[in-house]
Amino acid sequence: MPFLPTHSRHRILACLVPLVLVSVSLAASGPTQARPAGGKTVAPPVAGTGTIYAGTYKGTIAVIDEATEKVLGEIQLKSGIPGRVAFSGDRARLYITDISYEKIEIVDREKRQSLDVLTLSEGKTKTRIWGMQPDPLDKYLILVIKRYTLAQDHWEIGPPTLVQYDLATRKIARTIPWPKDEERERASVVFSPDGKLMYLFAEDVLIYETAGFTQVDKWDVSQPIEPGAGRVTFGGLDPFSDAPGFYTGMFTMQDPLQGRRILGIGRVDLANKKIDFHPVGPTRPLSWAVAPDHKRAYGLFSDIGEYEFWTIDLETNRVIARESIEGRPRMSARVSSNNNIIYIYTAGNTIDYYDVTTLKRLRTLTLDTDMTSFTLLPPKR
Repeated sequence: MPFLPTHSRHRILACLVPLVLVSVSLAASGPTQARPAGGKTVAPPVAGTGTIYAGTYKGTIAVIDEATEKVLGEIQLKSGIPGRVAFSGDRARLYITDISYEKIEIVDREKRQSLDVLTLSEGKTKTRIWGMQPDPLDKYLILVIKRYTLAQDHWEIGPPTLVQYDLATRKIARTIPWPKDEERERASVVFSPDGKLMYLFAEDVLIYETAGFTQVDKWDVSQPIEPGAGRVTFGGLDPFSDAPGFYTGMFTMQDPLQGRRILGIGRVDLANKKIDFHPVGPTRPLSWAVAPDHKRAYGLFSDIGEYEFWTIDLETNRVIARESIEGRPRMSARVSSNNNIIYIYTAGNTIDYYDVTTLKRLRTLTLDTDMTSFTLLPPKR
């Protein structure tokens, strides 16, 4: 996730990762009691009014209310333990791959009911789904698939294939050629809000119309963002952290003179093919979470025996605080829907609540089974 100085000709290489839902358990405790400060009783920060969806090792999706910090219920899945999860454009459905990557389960989010289970495996051929992205109009899925066929004494493995899967007919509608006929194990795909354009991130960003999936434009991000600068790359982001078609994140860029990686903050405008980039300093492997009001962002550094929060002011593009914390071997972060809380999760059955102002741990929500992923759905604006 890297960056460099702002310029009207800035370019970007993006790598989008399909949304993943987390597994979670059922025992929850509410906010801690008020705490004294300066002789006065001050209520602890509370979370927002969104909903957390978490896949569990019980083969369910736990639904957690942000405001009360209670598990409201569970969605029982037919496909087994959930893996990756994506929301439909209108938030009405969840598309969930199981951990074998052979099935996609469609779930009605509001009714909390499974609607269907899809698979492309047949007979001696297992078809694994290594990438999934629904279109905004909920008509089809873009999938990266790979076929594994059992022969007499070995498996024959087919090439990775990019396909359009029609949800009405439950069939593959077409195969989409790889850029330059170069196969990829993964594909990062983003749609325009109206679903008329698909952005495929390769060496450059290739832009397709979605009626026939022919390429209509290209964003040359393989070139430096300005003379003498290295190319910019960034990682997958939470699709609910920004307006559709925009992405704010931490980027990295190669310093061409000293060969260093530079860490920075950038805001990507896909429709206008622009990026505003602001350097922060030498790169460090940080997880990244943007506050809903886009005034602050929080980096999370995790190494053996060294765990640290970074607070970044997005209005001035500066690191304004770094705080050591007691961490865990694997950590991910997300900011509550009201900007008050940082959730720390991943690995295990707990979600730690941190105050965004003091960066101190407030409390822990303990669930009754380990989590696989975590998605915060904010309230509609």
